[in-house]
Amino acid sequence: MTASIVQKGTAMNAVLTPARPTVRSTGPSLPTLVRIEMRKSLSTRSGKALAGAAVVLPPAAMAIASAGGEAIGSASGPIAAMGIFAALLLLALGVLSTAGEWTHRTVQTTFLLVPQRGRVLASKGLAVGLLAAALAALSTAASSAVLATTLGGDLSWAGTPQAMATVVAAGAAFAVIGAGVGAAVANVPAALTSLYLVVLGVMPVLSTVQPVVAAHVDPNGAVLSLAQGQDQGRAVGILVGWVVVTSVAGTVLTKRRAVA
Repeated sequence: MTASIVQKGTAMNAVLTPARPTVRSTGPSLPTLVRIEMRKSLSTRSGKALAGAAVVLPPAAMAIASAGGEAIGSASGPIAAMGIFAALLLLALGVLSTAGEWTHRTVQTTFLLVPQRGRVLASKGLAVGLLAAALAALSTAASSAVLATTLGGDLSWAGTPQAMATVVAAGAAFAVIGAGVGAAVANVPAALTSLYLVVLGVMPVLSTVQPVVAAHVDPNGAVLSLAQGQDQGRAVGILVGWVVVTSVAGTVLTKRRAVA
């Protein structure tokens, strides 16, 4: 009798006790975050201006250089040079994607919606990398068209596919580098100033004073070498090193920084 009562009580408790709800993850997936970040990069006037400049200015500069009448033996060199021009503009696009959040005080909303800061930075890096690669591809295609139109009969197109592929990869790499530095510094003017000072100021001076050292750290020189098929292993290592160091620094400092 007692055992029956106990069994009935247990059954009744099981019926009356509500089932524990299953917690479902409602956070956006990484592809969704990447798409959001790509739209954010092109949603501001500065982002649109940089994207447009990266596509339009290198071909325009190529047209001006071609009109000078100077002999150009191979198309790969000018394409690589214009690719560096585009990559330097895309560097700023990467900075705006991360440092802009801190400068404009939107970082609180971003990390409130997605608290995993490393995940947010990964999505930003992927977004600006993909976006920059597409913009660099458009730019190098336009620059190549300008060369073909103005000096097509007098040019050697040997090695051009490698130069064009290098430009696309360099655009993506420079944008990710900018995103890493922007995340580390958390201030747009400071990040842009420091980056351009190093890339356009320190590196040329270092190439004059210590050319051996510069050959192992200069990203612009790495792009030119890679585009022309020279020291490719070292050139890839330099670009990868810049991407890894800046991305890690940006992630570590962002995780330690107070949002409020």
